[in-house]
Amino acid sequence: MSSPPHAEGLRERKKARTRRTIREQALRLFAEQGYEATTVEQIAEAAEISPSTFFRYFPAKEDVVLQDDYDPPVAALLAGQPAGLAPVPALRAATREAFARISAEEERRILARAKLLLGHPALRARTVDHLVGAVGVLAEGVAGRLGRDAADPLARTVAGAVVGALIPALFSWTAGDGARRLADVADEALALLESGLRP
Repeated sequence: MSSPPHAEGLRERKKARTRRTIREQALRLFAEQGYEATTVEQIAEAAEISPSTFFRYFPAKEDVVLQDDYDPPVAALLAGQPAGLAPVPALRAATREAFARISAEEERRILARAKLLLGHPALRARTVDHLVGAVGVLAEGVAGRLGRDAADPLARTVAGAVVGALIPALFSWTAGDGARRLADVADEALALLESGLRP
């Protein structure tokens, strides 16, 4: 017998809250005592969960920094863009809308994570895996709009170009200590891509 819909929703909200708490406590500990010195056991204790529960949410300590929850919302917003909109403008609009929904508090957490990524070679190396996953999620969304397979070269190239444009934008935003809204910085980069990279 399946659970009632409200129970499913409650369970998902609880999982999201636990995931957020783990990440918040991990980032706090990383700031206080350093990334390398912080253990999974310490993060779990601070989040008031067991280490085994930590591993149900994140496969390893570095995944607290690497994983984010932004690709699925962008893909969902992409599906809602007007059918006649070309892939890059559609992805730009979806990204702008998704990033505009990020609170100032969440932006501070993103900034802290980005600084950790840039400051630790092992994390930078693992970032490639995450970016490949992001390209895959966005390629599926582009392919769906075009009526093509997710492995289609056009869908993957568009997704890769968008992710590629966002990487230096994120680096610049981090170097500027998050002085501007992330949504504005990302939109500026995708506007350049949409224009064909014309100055």
